[in-house]
Amino acid sequence: MQFQNTLSYAQQLDQNDPLKNYRYKFHFPKVNGKDVIYFTGNSLGLQPKNAKKYVDEVMTDWAELAVEGHFQAEKAWWDYHERFSEKLAPIVGAKPSEVTVMNTLTVNLHLLMVSFYRPTKQRYKIIMEEKAFPSDQYMIASQVRFHGLSPEEVIVEVKKREGEHHFRLEDILQTIKEVGEECALVLMGGVNYYNGQVLDMESITKAGKEVGAFVGWDLAHAAGNVELKLHEWNVDFAAWCSYKYMNSGPGNASGCFINEKYHNQKDIPRFEGWWGHNKERRFLMEPEFQPEPNANAWQVSNAPILALAPYLASLELFEEVGMPALIQKRDKIVAYLEFILQEIASEVGGDFEIITPKERGTQLSVFLHGQGKELFHYLMKNGVITDWREPNVIRLAPAAFYCSYVDMWRFGQVLKGYFS
Repeated sequence: MQFQNTLSYAQQLDQNDPLKNYRYKFHFPKVNGKDVIYFTGNSLGLQPKNAKKYVDEVMTDWAELAVEGHFQAEKAWWDYHERFSEKLAPIVGAKPSEVTVMNTLTVNLHLLMVSFYRPTKQRYKIIMEEKAFPSDQYMIASQVRFHGLSPEEVIVEVKKREGEHHFRLEDILQTIKEVGEECALVLMGGVNYYNGQVLDMESITKAGKEVGAFVGWDLAHAAGNVELKLHEWNVDFAAWCSYKYMNSGPGNASGCFINEKYHNQKDIPRFEGWWGHNKERRFLMEPEFQPEPNANAWQVSNAPILALAPYLASLELFEEVGMPALIQKRDKIVAYLEFILQEIASEVGGDFEIITPKERGTQLSVFLHGQGKELFHYLMKNGVITDWREPNVIRLAPAAFYCSYVDMWRFGQVLKGYFS
């Protein structure tokens, strides 16, 4: 497609966008009286306008029903979390029985590692990517120490090649092959938070399974952003946060995938609580744990209903639109953003190096050679909400639900203004 760096062309793209009206289903902050150009859906998605209605429903039920809201509310609280399975399943490529919502992301990864990191004298190593999101690094290292092992001896990091900004699939697969029978777990980020690279999760999962390891994925930057087929790929487990591309609100609840092959196992290592107990017998207060016959067996405590309400509101929009339509727009708007960056660089003589490879989702990570944080502050002051990562990377993530092509053109004009 031959793009053009003009307002009229961007307006035409918006006019032809089948998702154009979804922009108006979200609240935009304003700077200088104008809606911001919002590039940080990879950190916190905008608030869906229907979220307040869902929260207000819970508040009204609490006011009018009090404790009876657990059973008498229209969306009864005792099984509120079960409403997510059918809606989340197509987003992550799972069976509804394999999906649940609980806790927050790192908490869930800890709980899932209880089940899926079972080191033995022979098989004890964990493969992850270098410079993974810090929380993953802390979580994995602490799990290793919990088992009385040394992170230096257990954790094997796949590294980028010298002078390169992304991971090579062949290096990941070779590392898995080399660790071989010593590999207990492969646990990586499906989309790298720093460079925006989408890893080949299918091939990596296959390689991990071939050496007899469990394979899990941190999908913080993948869920609601890229195509996922967790069941088809034979992934063992995965977890994701909901407040980035899924617009559920700051620090909100995490989703989990547990492959159905591990359901109905009473002897699987697992930290258990009463909300994972057989739903039909939960309130009989029996002493012996009887797991739910699905991913809900990993539930520990009752669900935080007020937190889940805006998540459910956002999933209503995902159900309306579907991931294929979001991915189609994502690819086009990211391509247009890349074109705008190249056009502005040529006009102002700037050196903007996109370090995100072609295996990408919504995010472009851009090295701003010769520029410091002053450019970031300039963009923010002029209504471009973006994200800075040291030493000089700006992450741009135009979420397909609410970003427009005119936003991409306006960003180019603001960027150009910095150099004039």
